[in-house]
Amino acid sequence: MKIHKTISILFASMLMLMLTFTTSNSFAQTKTKSTMMMDCCMMKDGKMTVMKNGKTMPMKKNMTMKNGTKCMTNGECTMKDGKKMMMKEGDCMEMSGKMCSDKMKKDMMKKDKMAMKYTCPMHSEVMSEKAGICPKCGMDLVKNK
Repeated sequence: MKIHKTISILFASMLMLMLTFTTSNSFAQTKTKSTMMMDCCMMKDGKMTVMKNGKTMPMKKNMTMKNGTKCMTNGECTMKDGKKMMMKEGDCMEMSGKMCSDKMKKDMMKKDKMAMKYTCPMHSEVMSEKAGICPKCGMDLVKNK
């Protein structure tokens, strides 16, 4: 009987420890609005990219912003008033449809380059903040220079 009680106490203690660890781990991964980068479309290295939740990826389909502005994968944008413009290197359009200021663009590009430290030698569009394996070919991601 004493052994059963000891095992029960040990099991309950381990369960509490596990619950405490998983709860604190989930809080550590939560980002506040002030630390997150802004979601936008941006012309980078001659290609349209999309930044979503701090992750940058190639823009694969045309997007319509909240105000009706449309951005195409080739960098052409049709504003809500019908005026057309071509995105230039570093140009950034917020998801609201507003163009970013030069300072905001520079800050975002700098943060983006710092965040994406690893890439695939065969697929330059595959980028990551940490070492890993390319989902397309299985090669190890290498550190950017």
